[in-house]
Amino acid sequence: MSDSPPRRAPRRVRVRAPELVGKGGWLNTGGRPYTLADLRGRVVVLDFWTFCCINCLHVLDELRGLEERHRDTLVVVGVHSPKFVHEAEHGAVVDAVERYGVAHPVLDDPELATRKQYAVRAWPTLVVIDPEGYVVAQHAGEGHVHAIERLVTELEAEHGAKGTLRRGDGPYVAPEPEPTALRFPGRALVLPGGTFLVSDTTRHQLVELAEDGETVLRRIGSGERGFADGGPGEASFNEPQGLALLDDAGVVVADTVNHALRRLDLGSGAVTTLAGTGRQWWRGSPTSGPARGTDLSSPWDVAVFDGRVWIAMAGVHQLWAYDPADETVRVAAGTANEGLVDGPVAEAWFAQPSGLAVSADGERLWVADSETSALRWVDRAGLVHTAVGTGLFDFGHRDGPAGQALFQHPLGVTVLPDGSVAVSDTYNHALRRYDPATGGVSTLATDLREPSDAVLVGDDLVVVESARHRLTRLRLPQEAVRVEGVAHRTQREATEVAPGPLALEVVFQAPAGQKLDTRYGPSTRLLVSATPPELLLEGEGADSGLVRGLELNPAVPEGVLHVSATAASCDDDPDNPYPACHVHQQDWGVPVRLTEGGADRLPLVLAGMDGPA
Repeated sequence: MSDSPPRRAPRRVRVRAPELVGKGGWLNTGGRPYTLADLRGRVVVLDFWTFCCINCLHVLDELRGLEERHRDTLVVVGVHSPKFVHEAEHGAVVDAVERYGVAHPVLDDPELATRKQYAVRAWPTLVVIDPEGYVVAQHAGEGHVHAIERLVTELEAEHGAKGTLRRGDGPYVAPEPEPTALRFPGRALVLPGGTFLVSDTTRHQLVELAEDGETVLRRIGSGERGFADGGPGEASFNEPQGLALLDDAGVVVADTVNHALRRLDLGSGAVTTLAGTGRQWWRGSPTSGPARGTDLSSPWDVAVFDGRVWIAMAGVHQLWAYDPADETVRVAAGTANEGLVDGPVAEAWFAQPSGLAVSADGERLWVADSETSALRWVDRAGLVHTAVGTGLFDFGHRDGPAGQALFQHPLGVTVLPDGSVAVSDTYNHALRRYDPATGGVSTLATDLREPSDAVLVGDDLVVVESARHRLTRLRLPQEAVRVEGVAHRTQREATEVAPGPLALEVVFQAPAGQKLDTRYGPSTRLLVSATPPELLLEGEGADSGLVRGLELNPAVPEGVLHVSATAASCDDDPDNPYPACHVHQQDWGVPVRLTEGGADRLPLVLAGMDGPA
């Protein structure tokens, strides 16, 4: 036996948090800029987000409770890091912060300066900084708030004992409310009597407007975030979006942040729940079953197609369907992988589908697939097709043949009398038109502000100008507007990697007090693919390990690696037969450029810290 003292566990090198820098400046601080030194003594969580990203919106909702429970020790700072060109506009970030009820300081970083300093590769990513200014954890994707809360509690105790914790009010300053009739409306529906029903998203209400599209006739919902059925004054919603007539007496509502479908009785104004539990769907949850007992994930729009209510399930990149006859829901199209893949509905990939419309003959369900900036459709034979769009990274405003045309994050689609469709091209502030007969794309109107939907009223189109908080009536033009074409790609820099072998490593460290859940088999899953597919010679497909050897094709100079990782962890308590378990999941799209001398290892942090302990 050795007399030498036992070896201590190696300590991780402490990394000082880089400074917070953003050309767009600070929001929600009353105009005051902040540095990390100003926040010293508080636990800081940086939330790297962009407002197009549904996973980022999920994390905003996850953080609300954490902020409330630790409001005197914790400061959440949103670092807005844009994907789309429109998201780099400061005014658009200001709108998004109000639209989604962000109640913490936000740094507008249009040039991704702070994102690069923290080596962030995914939206969303959460970085925890201790009260002395050191990075102590990083988490990519959703579902990590339980682990972060445990860490925050530990840091409060540790730094309270050291005397380095500072309690008190945080830097958040609420903006002044604006007295508009609507606030970031999402969708509009023409009711049988000719009035309009509008989802007043930021005010968590439905509003009925007179035929002039301006006069408020009634409001449905308390106006506070909540999930309650009842009469028009007692019922509550949480950022409602899509609307569709079930019949002359009822409207189905996509209650997005409640992860539910609701029904509005047009006569009484009463609201009931059709589908959803109020909980968000996670991988491994049931994908079909009784409607009121099955979890959904951010339903964004609804349409009645082929006898069922189809749901644009933005949160899981799928289309689901609700059957009113037997009150069930199930997946109708999509694998839950994010991307653009056509074919049979069970094999197709979508990317945050956000708008639905049914063709006049009932043969097509049109889909605005927002993250791929695409217009797609599902036919009655069960096949998915793409009319306009190429994938996650190409977007812009370009008219012409559909194969060359570009949109920028469209949220709505409307069928026109001649069989063509109007696309609410949201981030281009435009209304576009696709004609299936000619395969051409044109521009109907510009100078709109984040149009999210449009409805046909006689010879007019009534457009939901979400960021102007109004409905705008346009005469359906006989001729298109001429627009100078422009194309963009996402501004994320490509990672330089060497051709040939590449070690892909997803870093996952189970949170303190938890362990990987192996009771029912492997607790992790890794799915890898590439655009173009020829980029990968080896390593494509799904397996249980989080480390994968890839072989990159030297003949393909650049492309995108699509990586989806899932890990399940449970409380490590041998005396508890029913430990609490959590699913951690993230999708990455990593642009890569093949370069001699480039990296032969690609680490992606799901939870923990990459590097030697």
